[in-house]
Amino acid sequence: MSGKEIRERFLQFFASKQHEIFPSASLIPVNDPSILWTAAGMVPFKPYFTGAAIPPVRRITTCQKCLRTPDIESVGKTARHHTFFEMLGNFSFGDYFKKEAIGWAWEFVTQHLELPADRLWITIYLDDDEAFDIWHNQVGVPAGRIVRMGKDTNFWEIGVGPCGPCSEIYIDLGEERGCGSPECGVGCDCDRFLEIWNLVFIQFFRDEQGNYTPLENKGIDTGMGLERVASVLQGVVSNFDTDLFREIMDFTAGILGTPYGSSPRGDLALKVIADHCRAVTFAVADGALPSNEGRGYVLRRLLRRAVRFGRLLGYQEPFLYRVSGAIIDQMGDVYPELVANREHVTRVVRTEEERFGETLAQGTEILNKMIAGARAEGRTVLSGQDAFRLYDTYGFPLELTKEMAAEQGLGVDEAGFAAAMEEQRQRARSARQETEYISELDALFKEARDTYGESEFVGYQTLQAEGKVLFLVKEGQRADRAAAGEEVYLVLDKTPCYAESGGQVADHAVITTGDVRVEVTEVTRPVEGLIVHKGKVKSGLLKEGDAVQVTVDAARRAAVARNHSATHLLHRALKEVLGEHVNQAGSLVEPERLRFDFTHYAALTPQEMRRIEELVNRAILADLPVEVLETGLEQAKAMGAVALFGEKYGQTVRVVKMGDYSIELCGGTHLQRTSQAGLFKLLGESSVGAGLRRVEAVTGAGALSYLYEKEAQLESIGRLVKAAAHDVVQRVENLVKAHQELEKEAEALRARLARLEVQELLSQVQEVGGVKLLAARATAADMDSLRAMVDLLRDRLGSAVIVLAAPAGERVNLVAAVTRDLTGRGLHAGKLVKEVAAVLGGGGGGKPEMAQAGGKDLSRINEALDKARRIVGEQLKTA
Repeated sequence: MSGKEIRERFLQFFASKQHEIFPSASLIPVNDPSILWTAAGMVPFKPYFTGAAIPPVRRITTCQKCLRTPDIESVGKTARHHTFFEMLGNFSFGDYFKKEAIGWAWEFVTQHLELPADRLWITIYLDDDEAFDIWHNQVGVPAGRIVRMGKDTNFWEIGVGPCGPCSEIYIDLGEERGCGSPECGVGCDCDRFLEIWNLVFIQFFRDEQGNYTPLENKGIDTGMGLERVASVLQGVVSNFDTDLFREIMDFTAGILGTPYGSSPRGDLALKVIADHCRAVTFAVADGALPSNEGRGYVLRRLLRRAVRFGRLLGYQEPFLYRVSGAIIDQMGDVYPELVANREHVTRVVRTEEERFGETLAQGTEILNKMIAGARAEGRTVLSGQDAFRLYDTYGFPLELTKEMAAEQGLGVDEAGFAAAMEEQRQRARSARQETEYISELDALFKEARDTYGESEFVGYQTLQAEGKVLFLVKEGQRADRAAAGEEVYLVLDKTPCYAESGGQVADHAVITTGDVRVEVTEVTRPVEGLIVHKGKVKSGLLKEGDAVQVTVDAARRAAVARNHSATHLLHRALKEVLGEHVNQAGSLVEPERLRFDFTHYAALTPQEMRRIEELVNRAILADLPVEVLETGLEQAKAMGAVALFGEKYGQTVRVVKMGDYSIELCGGTHLQRTSQAGLFKLLGESSVGAGLRRVEAVTGAGALSYLYEKEAQLESIGRLVKAAAHDVVQRVENLVKAHQELEKEAEALRARLARLEVQELLSQVQEVGGVKLLAARATAADMDSLRAMVDLLRDRLGSAVIVLAAPAGERVNLVAAVTRDLTGRGLHAGKLVKEVAAVLGGGGGGKPEMAQAGGKDLSRINEALDKARRIVGEQLKTA
């Protein structure tokens, strides 16, 4: 049975059990900053299990794409470790429970996958007698093949929140796959017993004190790894030998010229490349981009690791983008987002490959210097710290470092490398904090929503409303009142306040009643359907049950609306000028400015920036009507509405239409006509990652302030250069030209002075042990000038030792040089300059032929130069 057939058979089986088939969610979790990636099938449904959101249906089944990276170093070395994988699952939200979940799992694996019942084993949690009874008495699994296991393996929980016991299905792959131990059984580390399906029974809520309370609405969360099941059904020993991987690996082998099965080294490379490229391809299609932090760093690491394995097989050209294309061909019919983003994915991957080629060149240069340094010092082993620095900073695998060092007759301290790697892991572990499933505060807000229902938002129609205080939270606890000076969270039955969402900041507002005044500075939706206001009581005593007046800051709301509507116009203009590949990748809409991130592969030219500005301002001047309507998601897409990156949409959506120019799905607040934006002005653009650009802009009063500021700057420049505003450019050009001519004259004079000083310094050359020695004070503005002077002297002297000291402000710069013919006599510039610098209270060092250092004590320059002469004499005597 192919991987595709297994996937389809699973989904259709649960569809026959009244489950709705949901498409896979994005690898980038929506509205969940606690995790980088969707790492399990239940992640998209976490709000349904916690009660923070209400599920659209009670039974769901999915094949969820997942990404995990804790065991990245094990990928390709074991049969089961992956970064990207597909998780088959069925879920119940307060509907069926253990009896149905267990019965259906057994039915599917024995009747639909036709796995032999006598080779299946079951694990349950230690005291889960209910699960034992169902497996043994209702399903018919012999008691001897039901294993009770501990909390570490068979109880699922993540901090505070819903949790419960697990039951797993294992298959016995045969004695020949085992370790041979008499104690070998389910849970053994060998390959004989393979877990294929985990059933989680969500029946408790764990609080911060570790107490477990039974849930009124119990849930089911199951996960079956597609790759694992495929390996069993296809009779292969490794997931990599299934059709899910072999097609990609064979394609890659054709590029690299290394057939699968020809060598362990080549097989490892093909496995890593296939696995990592699947992860990269899907992640980029879902909107992730390589960068130096967060998920972008994970993506960059995976991509570069795959490229390095290609390099280890001797392939130097970009190739991973071609493998991405093969993955899209193989899986695009199941995941249409791959096909829709083919050009974007392959372009991002190729760009990152090319950039990594440049980084590898830098790393190679650094490694060559390390090797030269080790050989000069007589070492036969490159330090583990150096090897790790190459790995961590330049992406060099240990294997590549070992190969290049071996070519120069050096080994590598692998134990030191491993120690440095473990040290980094420990730092990462200590920096990582456990993310709770649901915070105590959010649990309070869920209680408010469950008790009082959803908040009514009236802010699209009005900026003022009367409401009732339903729920107060103060200092993390529910309270019935809050006094002047106290910070408080409020839940009202009705509010005109917009909660921060979709890149738009929240409203500010004032809540009043009698002598009570609360200033609201934060509005959020911590659980679905509930609007929470955070503010400070400025006067009076606020109590639960109070009838209050809520007034939104109208000027602030209007400024935000100008920037938000301009963002929609900007998005359309970017597509028009740069191409339809442009898609939003994030935004920030504030009263003062707007920021917009989008997919594009090059910096914007001044001409493109000007054209984008012109198009947006043309749409503003056209006084287009801004229409808002609610419709079904499919109808909105049929209208051509653009769905924004990172947004999760229900079946009913809000469409914002600006004339015939822009139409987008959006829940934010907007203008009534585009002309109300006034003026649009781009402030600049920049890169925020491979294939990702950012522009910032202002509108209305912000644009006017920007123009006033530019005028003031122009006037200030005019005063400085004594020119009227219309003559400033010409005047500055003349001054720059005059400055350049003066710089040329000054440089010529400095060169002449340096030659004169070189002549004077040559008169101070001494002879020590038959070697010419110059240890003298010099005049040089900086270290580069001092080095240049040493180079001139070395050219003139031929064979010599040179030590120059030059005061530079409150410091002393030192440069030492030993011509190559003298290094063989025991003279070493690095060691020499280090000892001389110590006299001046400083330090430094370098290579045998050239080194530099610095010092702080200017009064001891002569003493330091005397020491240089003594050291040279002593070294020559010893030699």
